[in-house]
Parts: sequence; C-alpha cells; structure tokens
Amino acid sequence: MKTGVMICGHGSRSQSAVDEFKVLAEKLPAYLPSDWMVDYGYLEFANPVIRVGLDALRDAGCDRILAVPGMLFAAMHAKNDIPTVLNTYAAEHGIDVRYGRELGVDPKMIAASADRITQAVAQANADHGEVPLHETCLVVIGRGASDPDANGNVSKVARMLWEGLGFGWCEVGYSGVTFPLVEPCLQHVARLPYKRVVVFPYFLFSGILIDRIYGFTDQVAAEYPHLQFVKAGYLGDHPKVLETFAERITEQVGEVPPPNCATCKYRTQILGFEAEVGAPQESHHHHVEGQGASAPGSNVADCTLCDTFCTGLCRLTAQSHSQPHGHASHVPSGDWHDHGDGNIHFHAHTHGHHHHHGHDHDHHHHAPYPHADHPLGPKSALKTKKP
Repeated sequence: MKTGVMICGHGSRSQSAVDEFKVLAEKLPAYLPSDWMVDYGYLEFANPVIRVGLDALRDAGCDRILAVPGMLFAAMHAKNDIPTVLNTYAAEHGIDVRYGRELGVDPKMIAASADRITQAVAQANADHGEVPLHETCLVVIGRGASDPDANGNVSKVARMLWEGLGFGWCEVGYSGVTFPLVEPCLQHVARLPYKRVVVFPYFLFSGILIDRIYGFTDQVAAEYPHLQFVKAGYLGDHPKVLETFAERITEQVGEVPPPNCATCKYRTQILGFEAEVGAPQESHHHHVEGQGASAPGSNVADCTLCDTFCTGLCRLTAQSHSQPHGHASHVPSGDWHDHGDGNIHFHAHTHGHHHHHGHDHDHHHHAPYPHADHPLGPKSALKTKKP
C-alpha cells in the first residue's frame, strides 16, 4: 500500500501566510517515513486547493491518504469544512482517505510557544533592561471561533505557559468572533500593576490577523507610554510544530488511532450551544476556493474602514447587511480580509449522525453565535471607525 499525506490548510489572502504554510509542508517529509509522499492544499482563497493536492497523490499511485488539518485547534473548518471536502473526494474516487487530529494542546506545542516567548523576553531584556517575570503580564491571543471548544483550548495553553514560565499574570484575548478581542483585552491589561506586557499570538503563520494583533498592541502601547509592550513571534515552522504535525499523521496508522473532536458542540451539548447538536453536515467554501492572495480586498490599502491594519470593523458592516451566509461580497473591499472570523459553518466529520439535505445549498441558515453582541467582542471595533 502506497501512502500519501495531505496537509489541509485554511488558506489566506496574505501571500506571506501562504508562503509560510508551503515552507512548513516542504519541511515535513523529513519527519515522516521516506516512502510516504506529502502534498498540501488550502480550503479557501489560496492555491492549490485541497482537491488538487489529493489529485497529485492519487495520480502518483497512493491508495491510502492520511490527511490532517493544518490548524492549531478544531473549530468549524477542522470539524466540518475540511472533512466534507475529504469525504466527498474519497467517495468520488473510491480511495481510502483518513482524517487525523488537529495540533491541539500538546507538550511539544507548549514548548514551541515557550521558546517564542522566551526569545522575545530575552531580546527585550537586552534592549531595555531586565524586568522580572513576576512583574510581567503575559497576553496570549488566539484566533477566536464560534466554537467554545477551540476558544477554551487557547485558555488552557495560556495557563500552561503562565504556570510553566512563571509570569506574574496572564490574560487571554482573541483576534475575532468571540470576546475579549485584542484591543479591549490589552486595555484591561494596561490597568494592571505590571511593568511589561508580552503579547504572544498563538498562531501558526503570519497574515492579516497577526497584523491586527500587532497593530492593536502598538495602538494601546501609544496610550500607555509608561508600560513596555513586547511583541513575541508566532509559531511558524518551529521544529516542535513539525514534530507535532508528524505525530498527528503517523498516529493514524497506529493500532488504535486517537479520536478527534472530543469536546464538540455538534456531538454533545455544550453550555450556550445546545441547539447545534446534530447540525447538518455541509461545507460552503466552494465560493472562495482558490481565489488567491492577490484578490481585491486582500490588503488594508483597499479598505475604506481602516487606516494601517485590519481592525475587524468590516465584519460588523457585513453583518449589518444580513447576507444569508454572513459574507459581504457587496460591502467595500475591506470586508474580504476578515472572512472566516465568525461565519457559522455546518459540521461534516463523522460523529455518528447523518443528515439528508432536501434544500438548496444557497438557502441554508447558520446558527447565530450567542455572544455576538458582547461589548468586548467584535462590536469593540466600532471605536476604530474612521471619522
């Protein structure tokens, strides 16, 4: 049996993020059996799309494909959209496509994160003088999702870093969808009695959301000149990240492959999300597949709402127009660069429930995120609107 490996990325309109994902995928074979073939693809925006990578593996003679989500945590993309693409492809071509776990909360990922943070602290000590860790506040910024499972894992990572490294305090924020977002989180931290604030984006790659995190960090730092704000680097292709990816692939061929998606709002009742158990299995990312990082609206220069970085205000504008999918193709181009921060997708990987769709794809509805009006969530971006 010839084995192929498929790394399924989200995709981005930021070319740097696409390039970094490609570099990671190209480094991964060194961590896997030498006779396994590795390819990659993206769910949306960037090329190649996932099915192109699957075609390449199948054309090379692979009759077993081990796929993994190229994502830190399992939210709607990893739980729903990517499995839908994989399941559809497997059924169409009669090929064995397996699906592994996301990177998740893993000691290797914690080690990689600690490395990025300690590098930033060491540089800050060299540049500005040493500040004890117990006089430093760590801020961990996660992606933010409409899934409490993924959001909760960010908090667990943050606690492990806080306790493991010995910071004086730690706060958690998110770049989109949920609360608190970056700016209100940092405003809260600025009122705490700490001399230094280390902001760590728990992200794999660069892109518009990293720009947003660093942009708000600079903005809040300017308001509090007596505080020292330190921007730590994101994870990137850290060796421990590559080791974790390799483990997620190889564990699929073990005697008992670990289950994915254990605390899942689509499988079991989760506080505040009870109505989403058994949601229809469907993906709707075909409308942005392979559009490319250079598509209109991919940079803030095209945006009529933001000055120097994407604040997320475009999503509020999009939601006010109430399109069926929550997307806003008719909103000024700034909307596009925040796609995916909170659109509620249906669930697609096997959870022991199956649903028949008797309706047209374009007319399905998404469950509303229950905290969309939280004052520390996306609505906090209103204060950034240009006069």
